[in-house]
Amino acid sequence: MTALLRGRVILLVAVVLTIQEALLAGLKIRGAHPDLLLLLPIAFGLVGGSERGAAMGFVTGLLADLFVGTPFGLSALVYTLVGFGVGMTESDRVGGGWWITPLIATSASAAGVLLFAGLGAAVGEGQMLHEHLVTVTIVVAVVNGLLAAPTARLARWAMDLGRPAGSWYTPVRSESR
Repeated sequence: MTALLRGRVILLVAVVLTIQEALLAGLKIRGAHPDLLLLLPIAFGLVGGSERGAAMGFVTGLLADLFVGTPFGLSALVYTLVGFGVGMTESDRVGGGWWITPLIATSASAAGVLLFAGLGAAVGEGQMLHEHLVTVTIVVAVVNGLLAAPTARLARWAMDLGRPAGSWYTPVRSESR
């Protein structure tokens, strides 16, 4: 990865972190707020494969851990697993339609929230399994699903993967897969 591409990735992470903490952390929908930091590893996994999704998940998870009162590293673990898992999906097998990216982002976001709560409870943070978990899961999943396509385009730009000919939505896979 060249210095320019590293700069793009750092810029994208900084912008998303700023939006998350300055705007979305105060935006409450039934007591839950969107989680764009979880969307980044999903987007990188979709367009760059499992290794890039996992790497982005580790970075954004560590950043998220700085702002939450849960055991340090829990977000990094969950985001890494989500980014890796999304990168392992074979969305091109189901046709690669425009709806694949939002569908995968919605499902992966819901899985990430539930995994975060479940692992948190497993390490002694039983309060993470609360009655608003369903609301939090729905808010994060829906918002991330809606923002998945533009975030995937930004991930493509950051990694300089370009756009597939004739399509704006088909995920581009890295050569490393």
